[in-house]
Amino acid sequence: MSEKMTANANTNTKPIDDEYYKLLHELQAIDFVLLELALFLNTHPNDMKSIQQFNQGVEQRQKLAYQYELNYGPLLQYGHSYSRFPWQWIDTPWPWQV
Repeated sequence: MSEKMTANANTNTKPIDDEYYKLLHELQAIDFVLLELALFLNTHPNDMKSIQQFNQGVEQRQKLAYQYELNYGPLLQYGHSYSRFPWQWIDTPWPWQV
């Protein structure tokens, strides 16, 4: 499938492929699962099975985030994501722009 370009005036806009959208979708899905489990655990703090599911989700999210950042750049600012050289935060699209 052909690579897509975002309509952004930034000159550092990179072409993005289908894998970009796939990883981003998987990250959004696991973030939803983690949020729901966290809310559940707020009212059921002794539910061992849910805690295990939460921890497995965290591990899965870390792997997905690592793969995304390796291929497409940082996901989070303020020290939550590393940047390669040159500084990657000027490269678009950012995850919240798609």
